[in-house]
Amino acid sequence: MVAVTRRLPEDHLDSDAIDAWLALLPQPEDAEIRRKLGEAAHSVLDLFGKQEERSGQQLALYILHVTDILAQFDLDDSTLIAAILHRTLSAHIFDHDTLQQRYGESVARRIQSLDKIHQLTPGVLADREEKGEEHSENLRRLLLGLSGDVRVIMIMLAERVHLMRRQESFSESNQHRFSRNTLDIFAPLANRLGIWQIKWELEDLSLRYLHPRQYREIAIRLEERRDERLSSIKSVIKKLDAVFEEQGIHAEMSGRPKHIYSIWRKMQRKDMDFSHIFDVRAVRVLVDSIAGCYSALGIVHGLWRHIPQEFDDYIATPKANLYQSIHTVVIGDDQRPLEIQIRTYEMHEHAERGVAAHWRYKEQRGQNRDLERRIEWMRQWLEQRDDLDEQSQLHSDDDQQHIYVLTPQGKVIELGYGATPIDFAYAIHTSVGHRCRGAKVDGRITPLTQPLQNGQTVEIMTAKQEQPSRDWMSSRLGYVRSSRARSRIRQWFRQQDYDTHVEAGKESLEREMMRLGAARVNLSKIARHFNMKSDEGLYAAIGRGDISPVQVAGWDLRQQQESAKPAPKRRRKQLPGKAPQLIVQGVDDLLTHLGQCCKPVPGDEVTGYITRGRGITVHRKDCSVVQHMSEEEQQRLIEVEWESDESESGEFKVDIRVIALDRKGLFRDISAIFSNEEVDITTVRTHTSPKKQQAVMRFTVEISDIGQLQGLLEKLNQSPDVIKAMRAT
Repeated sequence: MVAVTRRLPEDHLDSDAIDAWLALLPQPEDAEIRRKLGEAAHSVLDLFGKQEERSGQQLALYILHVTDILAQFDLDDSTLIAAILHRTLSAHIFDHDTLQQRYGESVARRIQSLDKIHQLTPGVLADREEKGEEHSENLRRLLLGLSGDVRVIMIMLAERVHLMRRQESFSESNQHRFSRNTLDIFAPLANRLGIWQIKWELEDLSLRYLHPRQYREIAIRLEERRDERLSSIKSVIKKLDAVFEEQGIHAEMSGRPKHIYSIWRKMQRKDMDFSHIFDVRAVRVLVDSIAGCYSALGIVHGLWRHIPQEFDDYIATPKANLYQSIHTVVIGDDQRPLEIQIRTYEMHEHAERGVAAHWRYKEQRGQNRDLERRIEWMRQWLEQRDDLDEQSQLHSDDDQQHIYVLTPQGKVIELGYGATPIDFAYAIHTSVGHRCRGAKVDGRITPLTQPLQNGQTVEIMTAKQEQPSRDWMSSRLGYVRSSRARSRIRQWFRQQDYDTHVEAGKESLEREMMRLGAARVNLSKIARHFNMKSDEGLYAAIGRGDISPVQVAGWDLRQQQESAKPAPKRRRKQLPGKAPQLIVQGVDDLLTHLGQCCKPVPGDEVTGYITRGRGITVHRKDCSVVQHMSEEEQQRLIEVEWESDESESGEFKVDIRVIALDRKGLFRDISAIFSNEEVDITTVRTHTSPKKQQAVMRFTVEISDIGQLQGLLEKLNQSPDVIKAMRAT
């Protein structure tokens, strides 16, 4: 347990106790602000002196105990005033303007942020067990998002510490609920901000009520009080310091005893007994260079006997997250295990702030750059507050990438910055988005284009029928910001348009057949030629303009004309391992091969380029290489066409580019489409954009002709979450 310093009475607060407490505070830098602090403390006694907090403690005394915890962290008087007065806003004793006029803008702003946070308790913040770990993580991010000032988080954490200290007066069920909530939300927040004293105390107090038997067993087996262990660590540091100085090694050392929760967690994680926990006490040594690390290690092993199986050299072999340090366990002068970590200052900075940062390693969360920037800024202020001005203490939302809002049931939803109620609706469920007709934000009807803010509660008003508006797709109107919502809307209209395209295709084909005087055509055969499974798919392709109605209506007539033509006297050149063949007009005995820049397939309009010594390279006519040829190079182009003999078949490589909404299972679902269409994938390259929440994939596949390619693209474009599938050039 963390030692508790008490400077206020436990049972009753009066004016004399307030004056005595004020006298114990450090000398103020601003006498006027200190006077306002005293005024706020006495006013809270007048306002809340006769009320009790939920723990049964006098409310005014409870408030000052929270404030005293902050004072022990040397926070400024303005922060202490905000901690004292923040309940006056929710109790409607003072409004924002009154607080600003009496105590200044910074105090009023912090109180307003605290009021937003307190509106989440106890319902939302105590609901973790039903909604799971993702809910807890989003709540932590929501609290960080609501706090534009790190001191607001400090006040919130200090209040949680005092509440946990008072838990003995709670019922067992409430003890369990508050402890679970503390361990899931508040202790990780303290950990991320590097406020170790608060983190350790919150974790130890939570363990005390969640697992009282294990807590008592570990406490007893520690055998010595915390202050005695601290004294032992100081003795080790003093001994090392003397030897390092003698050997000319400049080192900075710090140490702390491992707290009860950390010991318990390690016992659970590694399934081991207390006797096998060797880092109950630990000392960290920071030196200037890698050579200094190994010199310090030699001294440590020379002073004490080390345990070989507990030695880890993460400098020679860094962890996967690039963490570097030397860990060794020795038997100290008191015959008890002592862990010593040795690293350079640069390694320590990387461990604390880089990708190996302690909280990321311990919690194993997914990357969120916006969150990491906010936490880094808060930790920087806590460590360098004296060197930073008031403005730099406030976090700007200009580069914020995510916001966190609530459903009416208290579930936290993460959205991109600038998201609208429609984005929120689609984040809840696609059907909710399709049926969205309006929204209430914090109980008030809000325009669907209104950007949402952190901590707001959003309720979507829906219709019975799905009917998204085409206006939502307009970026100018600002209804939708997220690629997820845009993809879902586009997919809905694509499905609705499919039926329209089928009807349009039927009408278009009928008109063309009447014009040509054709009685009928074998639609099933033509559909198979274009690698489509039904006549309806062929109609839809005609309606979209992918296939010309002239091409279908005149199919039989064209086949008859082709069969009546005499065989042309020209040299056929078959591509090595490829079929059908290419016909080069007017040229004999030339090797032909397909251009890898555009990968033409049967059905493409092609042209040939006579190379020097490598035969003819066949390009699509719309290939960018052909389009940018010089006049001299264009003189080397020659007519080439595909062999019309359909009795032969072959495989041709073609590149396909797919842009889709990034999600789990996306690659699996798209690969299944290729498999169902009997198309082999030879290579694939993928790229994800976390900011746009999109994945871009480039496939190289083997197909037989342009019809199969068109059918494949149609299937891909109809797939859920696919924004666009196209042939790559």
